Amino acid sequence: MVRFDILTLFPEMFAGPFEASIIKRAQENHFIEIALHNIRDYAPGKHRVTDDTPYGGGGGMIMKPEPIFNAVEAILGIDVPQAGYRERYGQGYPPIILLTPQGQLLTQPAAQALTTVERLLLICGRYEGIDERVRRYLVTDELSIGDYVLSGGELAAMIVVDAVTRLIPGVLGDTEATAKDSHSEGLLEYPHYTRPAEFRGHAVPDILLSGHHAKLEEWRRHQSLLRTQARRPDLLALAQLSEADRAFLAQHGPGSADGADEGNGV
Repeated sequence: MVRFDILTLFPEMFAGPFEASIIKRAQENHFIEIALHNIRDYAPGKHRVTDDTPYGGGGGMIMKPEPIFNAVEAILGIDVPQAGYRERYGQGYPPIILLTPQGQLLTQPAAQALTTVERLLLICGRYEGIDERVRRYLVTDELSIGDYVLSGGELAAMIVVDAVTRLIPGVLGDTEATAKDSHSEGLLEYPHYTRPAEFRGHAVPDILLSGHHAKLEEWRRHQSLLRTQARRPDLLALAQLSEADRAFLAQHGPGSADGADEGNGV
C-alpha cells in the first residue's frame, strides 16, 4: 500500500477526483490510502495566518514556513532538525514533495519510481510562492506537471496521485494494462479501435481482424514509431530503439503522415 499525505489550504478541492473511478477503487481495495491535511490547522495564532508579504517587496503573498513545518512534524511525529529534514529522510521517513513549476518534470519513469515507496507527503503551494526555507530544509523533491503555472498545487497533486496509483500492481487488474501506455517505453502508444468494424465509411485496419499476432505486434510497434515521429520527435532521441526500428524510421522519414499505414495494415 502507498499512503499519500497531502498538505493543502483547500482540502475540499479533492472530494470529486478522489471519490470516483480508479482512485476510489484503489482506496476501497487498500492499494492506496489518502490523508488530506489542512495547512491552516497548523498555523499559530488566533487567526491561523498562512501567508504574508514578501521581504524585499514585490507583488503577491508568500506561504509562511511555520504552518508547513508544524504540519509535517505533527503528521510524522518528529522534530525537524535545524540542518533540515534530509537528516531524517531515508531512515524510515518518507519523501516530501513540493508541487511547483520549478520542479523536475513528472514523467512515467518518475511516477513508476514513486510506486516503490510506502508513504509520501505532497505539499501544495499557493499564492506567489512558498518560503524558501521550506524548499531548503524540508522538501526532498520538487515536481512539476508541465511548463505552465496553475493557481496552486492541488491539481498537480491529484495528477501525481493518479499517475502513481494506476501503476501500482493490481490496481488496474490486468498486469499488462500499463506496460504499453504512452511514455512507458519512451514512445507514444499505437492507435486503438473497437466495434463496429466499420463506422461511417471508416474501416478498422485489416491487420486487427487478421488474428496474426506476430504481424499485429509489428504493426503496433510501427504505429507507435510513426506517431512518436510525427507528434513528439524529441522522444525518439531518448527511446530504446532496435536496429529494425531505426531501419523502419529511415524508410518512413519525418514527412510521413501520422498513422499513414493504418489503412492497409502494413
